Amino acid sequence: MAESKNSATIANDAAQIDPVAVMRIKNLQLRAKTVVEGFFNGLHRSPLHGSSVEFSEYRPYTIGDDLRGLDWKRYARSDRYYIKKFEDETSRNGYLVVDQSRSMGYGTLGYTKIEYARTLAATFAYFLTLQRDCVGLMTFDEAIGDYLPARRRVGHLRQLLVALSRPVAGTGTDINVPLQQIANLIHRRGLVLLISDFLSPIDALRTNLAYLRSRGHEVALLRTLDPSEIDFRIDSPSMVRDLETGQEFFLDPESARNEYRERFSEHQTQLRGVCDSIGVDFYQISTDEPLRDSLFHLIESKQRQSSGASRSGMLSRASAMLANASPGGSP
Repeated sequence: MAESKNSATIANDAAQIDPVAVMRIKNLQLRAKTVVEGFFNGLHRSPLHGSSVEFSEYRPYTIGDDLRGLDWKRYARSDRYYIKKFEDETSRNGYLVVDQSRSMGYGTLGYTKIEYARTLAATFAYFLTLQRDCVGLMTFDEAIGDYLPARRRVGHLRQLLVALSRPVAGTGTDINVPLQQIANLIHRRGLVLLISDFLSPIDALRTNLAYLRSRGHEVALLRTLDPSEIDFRIDSPSMVRDLETGQEFFLDPESARNEYRERFSEHQTQLRGVCDSIGVDFYQISTDEPLRDSLFHLIESKQRQSSGASRSGMLSRASAMLANASPGGSP
């Protein structure tokens, strides 16, 4: 009982989705629930406060929806328009592809990149599950780790979170192996979210991402980095160790800072260029950013892209909720 109260208190403290507060929650599912509920609570005029069951069965009306799907009884109770969600709307597949290599074990904020990435993946899994979508998982380092097909059955989310919680064990990173594997394993169009620090060569990345896109999948890359990797926050000369190779070397920040930033910027530009050229969404996420922001910006991006078009994608369907939650979002 004491543990339960403590977790509830921490979750309440994390209402603003401060990543430090979220990471203090030991249970990964409770972390995800805290982020998602905070996300909904932050939306203006959101019709979803405190009711995940209703969200699983209804969605807000958006311009262009078939009026025959309106629930008039619900309108009479709430003075808001809702469309009943049918099975064909909710039967979508989403796959989380998560990097668990040694480089993801780096962190300067009291938690590591992999802890943040796991929480981010768990948040998306929880969010998609609320939409009654099927969610799958693939973890990798230099080889494939766990693979769970996209399902929606009872206990599947818990199984997925257990796989996400496994400690990092691999050394190097090979992003192309999981992309090739996931493309061969999933035959139905869906959503693929690749979460990694992408601190590896990207030579073959374009080909593998383009293959996924050619098969009709929505694809998004979430580059997860510690703030010190973005800003090169090393102030004094010291010995540093490569987490993946184990090699140690002396680093003088004064002489290395400019070269590091130049090479980092070049790698970032190449990565963005690959994504832009084939229509893949790219997001750089610092582990000191609120996790709610990642969820919001990903859906908001799909809202912009799908404006005036058919909202058939998983994120596009979720973006309709954002439109309805903003001022003036009524039919």
